[in-house]
Amino acid sequence: MKFEFVCSSVLASFLVLGFFQESVHGRPLLMSQARPRPDNAAASRWLVSQSSWGVLNTISSDWGGAPFGFFISFFWRPTQDNDLLMYEKCESLQECGFIQRWLTGQGKGIPYFYLTALDPTASNALKDQRSSFTISEYNLGTCGKKDPENPSCAKITLVGKLKLLEGTSKEAEFAQTALFTKHPEMKGKRTSPETDFVIL
Repeated sequence: MKFEFVCSSVLASFLVLGFFQESVHGRPLLMSQARPRPDNAAASRWLVSQSSWGVLNTISSDWGGAPFGFFISFFWRPTQDNDLLMYEKCESLQECGFIQRWLTGQGKGIPYFYLTALDPTASNALKDQRSSFTISEYNLGTCGKKDPENPSCAKITLVGKLKLLEGTSKEAEFAQTALFTKHPEMKGKRTSPETDFVIL
């Protein structure tokens, strides 16, 4: 599945929001790995692998096709040709090195989400799969005192279509294990048959 990496540095328009920058704080990195420079591709993979959430944007038919963004936790799966075959032989994600590859941002990857149709984001995607997912380095706490829009503070937008995974598929099982490993609180949220695993 192909999707476009868009690293933006300058915006032509400005939005004035009623928030103060001082009230926003980044969180510590998942590991002490430095950001790759100046390789943009490596920096993009690093940013996604180190992040745990972003803004998933869908198209709302209820609002006349207006874009709708929502904060979503995710798991980034570094893809290799035999990933799922390896998973079938593993007792855990850690055993086969999945967690290490995820943290170090090796290879290309696929973002996984855990959504419910009761949420506007998922209900929008069921009607129109087109979407984008935006992540900012500012949330990692590695931009220092720089403004989030500073070009040296990385940001990335993944553009593609959301795809619902079949509940009995090996990939859905992989997604559940991976997401619940990275986001343990999700384990208690599978209370509805309308809650499913989705990829971009």
